[in-house]
Amino acid sequence: MRYLIVVGLAGVLAFGCHQVGSLSVDAGPDTDTNTDSDTDTDIDTDADGDTDSDTDSDTDADTDTDTGPVECNLGEYSGDFEIGTQTDVATLAGYTSISGSLTINCPSCTDLSELICLTSVVGYLHIMVNDALTNLDGLSTLTSVGGNLSISWNDALTNLDGLSSITSVGEYLLLSWNDALTDVDGLGALTSVSGYLSISWNDALTNVDGLGVLTSVEGYLYIYDNSALPDCEACDLLDQITAGPAYIWVNNNLDDSCTPVPTNCP
Repeated sequence: MRYLIVVGLAGVLAFGCHQVGSLSVDAGPDTDTNTDSDTDTDIDTDADGDTDSDTDSDTDADTDTDTGPVECNLGEYSGDFEIGTQTDVATLAGYTSISGSLTINCPSCTDLSELICLTSVVGYLHIMVNDALTNLDGLSTLTSVGGNLSISWNDALTNLDGLSSITSVGEYLLLSWNDALTDVDGLGALTSVSGYLSISWNDALTNVDGLGVLTSVEGYLYIYDNSALPDCEACDLLDQITAGPAYIWVNNNLDDSCTPVPTNCP
């Protein structure tokens, strides 16, 4: 004689929404998780009294990621903060400023969208050694960096468009060893650098036209060892800077012939 017992569990739906205030900015998609679990148990009883039991269990889980809007009402984050994991990015969601410095050193991070509320960093901003990060779009409302701004060793970073609102850097600006960076158009609102400006070792960089409104560099100006950047492009930048710099060094970029030769080129 055979008895069949079927036990089914299905339709577990979890929906998460992060809400922290009145002004919301869309940071990306909601997180939905569906989990289906089916368990079948067959019990066979033979004429001799032996009982055999077989159990099959199948579980299917589907997850769709959508973080939803970020509410910008947490005000200022007090102190320094370092982002080393994707979870750390979420910790800053909703803050509009940082009283200290911000370091983004996260080889596995791919998305900074939850930083969308951030408008100012009082200290320095270092974006370095982010192997998987292709853009900085989550920083698109950032307007000022009180300390230095360093963007270095970001192998997959192709553009700086996420920095399009920055108008001033309080200390130096360093752009170095970003192998996939082709232009600096994202710095199109930057008018002044209070320290030095250094652009070096960016092998795919072909022009610096994105610095078109930069008129003041108070420290040194270095543009060197950018193998795809013609010296003419670098020297054109010098012609538009009316305040400073104290010292200029343009060297070892792509050899080319300038016609006419920029008047401000060393």
